[in-house]
Amino acid sequence: MDRKNILITGVGGQGLVIATKIISEAALEAGYDVKTNDVIGLSQRGGKVYGSVKIDSKVYSPNIPHGECDILLAMEPMEGYRYSHMIKDDGLAIVNTYRIPSTSIQQEVEEYPEGILDNLKQKYNVVDIDVIKVGKEVGNTKVGNTVLIGIMAKKLDIKKETWEKVIQRNVPKKFIEHNIKAFNIGYDYK
Repeated sequence: MDRKNILITGVGGQGLVIATKIISEAALEAGYDVKTNDVIGLSQRGGKVYGSVKIDSKVYSPNIPHGECDILLAMEPMEGYRYSHMIKDDGLAIVNTYRIPSTSIQQEVEEYPEGILDNLKQKYNVVDIDVIKVGKEVGNTKVGNTVLIGIMAKKLDIKKETWEKVIQRNVPKKFIEHNIKAFNIGYDYK
């Protein structure tokens, strides 16, 4: 697998830290070098958060330069749009379509922009999915990050079984079945 620069965006409470951990552990298990960086200082519920994962045979820094992100995992549409300038011209944006307005929108400091998906689709390859709808199907609406990881996993040279093993190791026991179902829905999506 060539180097993969992955940026994860969302709002606090969506599971960005666990998603970063799952991605990095799966890559490590597959024999790659990995560096991660979670910016979670604003991670109170509703705050803007992002993290990065770099995967390659040797990685020196977790930081992704502007325009060099291969895959953007957007757990929230506006937060994905906010960081879309990081995506390569031929990059992929995997976007949850369910809106969870950040604190700045709730406090009316910012307005939620319209046409986010259309704007992203004009510039990048986009896979969009309502992860809350998928969560309802599997019986737990908190599995959105696992759905997005499933979509992304198909694009990486890491065995499906490795992903499933790492998910089982990192989610609470009582939610393993929900998360594995959500991962597989994502993996089989489009």
